[in-house]
Amino acid sequence: MKVIAINGSPRKDGNTYTALASMRKIFEDEGIEYEIIQIGTKPVYNCIGCGQCRKSRDKKCIFKDDVLGENIDKITSADGLIFGTPVYYAGISGGMKSFMDRLFYSSASKLAFKPVAGLCSLRRSGGVETFNQLNNYFSLSRSIIVPTSYWSAFHGAAKGEVVQDLEGMDSAKEIAQNMCWLLKVLASTDVPLPPAMPKARTNFIR
Repeated sequence: MKVIAINGSPRKDGNTYTALASMRKIFEDEGIEYEIIQIGTKPVYNCIGCGQCRKSRDKKCIFKDDVLGENIDKITSADGLIFGTPVYYAGISGGMKSFMDRLFYSSASKLAFKPVAGLCSLRRSGGVETFNQLNNYFSLSRSIIVPTSYWSAFHGAAKGEVVQDLEGMDSAKEIAQNMCWLLKVLASTDVPLPPAMPKARTNFIR
């Protein structure tokens, strides 16, 4: 089994990365491969609403040459996913927003009932709002949100300070531990996943 974490920070080894990296040992001790993919500093294309991901034969986003396009097969084939982002104005970072818009719109069917978790790093405020924004993507794609006993918001300003947030670090361990359990539960059952329910698309302005 494999879990992929997305580091939505442009800083390769900042606090978001440190929180994500703290989970590695728990996954590896359980025999689960763990990889962190960083959004980085290169541009990430916005979703342009072209619908090509629904029309094309391969059902993929039209943009192939950015961090999502280069990794989408690896991401959608992973057994579990974790999304980490710094807090920008009480929300996810711009690159992460573009990344997740395109990933979840083009690949929702591949993410359904896949264990996922979100976390955010911040200096002081905006963590709960950002955490909720991450969870909106998960809920609307029918992903299984890994349960935790507290909001996954990690505090720290300067590089590395997040490790001083002991409660936050414990939350990271809880995410990893609970995802390991959930992955093994899902792997042990042969009960088929429920099909997508048909939905009536209703516009409020005619």
